[in-house]
Amino acid sequence: MARSSDRDPTTSADETDVSADPLRPSDHIDSVPVEGDRAGVTQPRLGPVGYLRFFWRQLTSMKTALFLLMLLAVAAIPGSLVPQRTSDPNGVVQFRTDNPDLFPILDKLGVFETYSSPWFSAVYLLLFISLIGCIIPRTKHHFEALRARPPRTPARLSRLAGYRTITIDQTAGGTGGPSITASAAVESARAQLKRAGYRTEVFGDSVSAERGYLRETGNLIFHAALVGVLLTVGIGGGFGYTGQRVVVEGQTFTNVLGSYDSFNPGRWFDDSQLSPYSITLDEFTTEYEEKNQQALGQALDYTADVTTRTQGGDESTAQIKVNSPLAIGDSNVYLLGNGYAVDVTVRDANGDVAFRDTVPFLPQNANLTSQGVIKVPDAVPEQLGMIGFFYPSAVDTASGMLDSSYPDTLNPVLSLNVYTGDLGLDDGVPRSVYALDTVGLTEIAGADAETSAIRVSPGETADLPDGLGTVSFDDVKRFASLDVHHDPSQLWVLLFAGLSFAGLLTALFVPRRRVWVKARDTGSGIVLEYAGLARGEDPTLERAVGDITRTHLTGLGVPADAARAAASRDTDAGSSGSTSRDDDPRSASDARKLSS
Repeated sequence: MARSSDRDPTTSADETDVSADPLRPSDHIDSVPVEGDRAGVTQPRLGPVGYLRFFWRQLTSMKTALFLLMLLAVAAIPGSLVPQRTSDPNGVVQFRTDNPDLFPILDKLGVFETYSSPWFSAVYLLLFISLIGCIIPRTKHHFEALRARPPRTPARLSRLAGYRTITIDQTAGGTGGPSITASAAVESARAQLKRAGYRTEVFGDSVSAERGYLRETGNLIFHAALVGVLLTVGIGGGFGYTGQRVVVEGQTFTNVLGSYDSFNPGRWFDDSQLSPYSITLDEFTTEYEEKNQQALGQALDYTADVTTRTQGGDESTAQIKVNSPLAIGDSNVYLLGNGYAVDVTVRDANGDVAFRDTVPFLPQNANLTSQGVIKVPDAVPEQLGMIGFFYPSAVDTASGMLDSSYPDTLNPVLSLNVYTGDLGLDDGVPRSVYALDTVGLTEIAGADAETSAIRVSPGETADLPDGLGTVSFDDVKRFASLDVHHDPSQLWVLLFAGLSFAGLLTALFVPRRRVWVKARDTGSGIVLEYAGLARGEDPTLERAVGDITRTHLTGLGVPADAARAAASRDTDAGSSGSTSRDDDPRSASDARKLSS
């Protein structure tokens, strides 16, 4: 054999070039690249419109909508980890005090206003657009599918799931009974499937049936309801409001803007939305654990007994508990917190009453050791400021300081650190009623003064240092912190959430399937063929085809026992949908012949 190197150098290129073979493709592994095709496949270039279409298709795909939904849930996490300015402004101030280095970074990121931050709004709007862009074309396609006829019967039913073939006598109803024709068998199957909720269409010697469009309907309802939830939450937040107010026993809260301690309106809020009503806190009671030593003093229940009055003059009594709000007007009133308030009277050096009020003290621990501030701007000869500590059940500690051993008022004591100087109430700068700025003030009673802190019990009066007057601890009361919440979208959110849940259940549990019944007259009998096709996951398809077979045979006059046996036998031996019974040597023996 001659080696390739021994070939005649004069051999033509067509004889040595494998690409010249008309039976060998030009892109074969051993072909010679064609001149001018060395650059390979040239991809089409997208213009601005093409890129816009590409990004729109990506945005409106279902996988993108699911990703954005998950991203929205992740983006909402900071709102539950750090206090929000709209719902807990005092918590934001406390966070800034506790974390002075971290606060500026989080504040620039908008973490303290999570639900109105640009990044949260961007995810929210993208999800909204993605869902709408996904729903509209799918809804159009679904309506077109609902109006379309069921598909024609496949030529080879034996390739489908649940396939079975049964031959019956034309007089299956018995000797002398009416003769059964193929068309009658098809019509009987059509009527049966129609009663079962299938859409049917007769194609010659067969009937095609389809059901399960409710699955896609439920899927569309689920996604449309999600859009409804997004819309109603956004709109409801714009027209809603929340407000907080501390109410002491015996005091009345009137639902007007000036009565709130803090108020957070929606973007489109108007004062006219405030329903006219008032709430009087008659009594606040707390039930504590007294038997279990391991949980002694733990609060078991809080109850605020109130009297409500509406604009029409209707007066009624009610109770507000934790997780049991009071519904009044178009708002809900929640019980957020509670504590103690002290009745204090301060007289100046002239013996005149310079201050008399009930001051709420904010709880500092589980035993309700509380802190409060008393400001006396009208004292003579100079203004007085006091930082007070209230101990419901005062005990002396080893360090000589007071502490509370129980949250109830078993031994109430009020301790006051007293300051003199300009309180800064007239300089136009907002001041918190729960804090006292001691810069520029002189401490005349307390840890850093020559006089120790003043201690008084209910009904006692103590002298202020330097003859500045007296302070009296008149009484101790309970206060309740109320949160008034108005959200006009609540019912709509509930409605859309219910629709979303119902649509999800429908999309998960309603199977979509197609079923065919074919009848063929052989002269000596009628050959019936049954088969089904699942549109998605449908583990009960073969059983459903068996039930259709049994019911159809019974309707044609086949005895019930024989029909049941035929259907069950063929179900056990039926095709899984991946093999052809025409190629199975047992197919002839599996086909059953039934008669009366």
